[in-house]
Amino acid sequence: MTTFFYLAALLFSLTGLGLLDYTHKLALFAGKVWQTLITIAVGVVFFLAWDVAGIAAGVFFRGAGPYQTGILIGPELPLEEVFFLTLLCYVILLSYLAIERRLTARST
Repeated sequence: MTTFFYLAALLFSLTGLGLLDYTHKLALFAGKVWQTLITIAVGVVFFLAWDVAGIAAGVFFRGAGPYQTGILIGPELPLEEVFFLTLLCYVILLSYLAIERRLTARST
């Protein structure tokens, strides 16, 4: 059975991060569109390569969850992984920028 619950939850979470970014003008909405997209893309590509290496080594396996679409973009690599890695990289970037802003404001 194909379900899109996990993918929908990831997209909902990415939307929430986008709203936080818009509200606090941290990355995309601070006029740093290309820097943000490149940073996230580099992180996603790095972690996808990590996943592929782990799959090739027999360490990583796709879990059989009832909330996944079942769509694979590679052997043992579900579609949702790309969205999860995008979420991971975006939240790390926003967290870093928020902490940096807080520390900079505190030191002035």
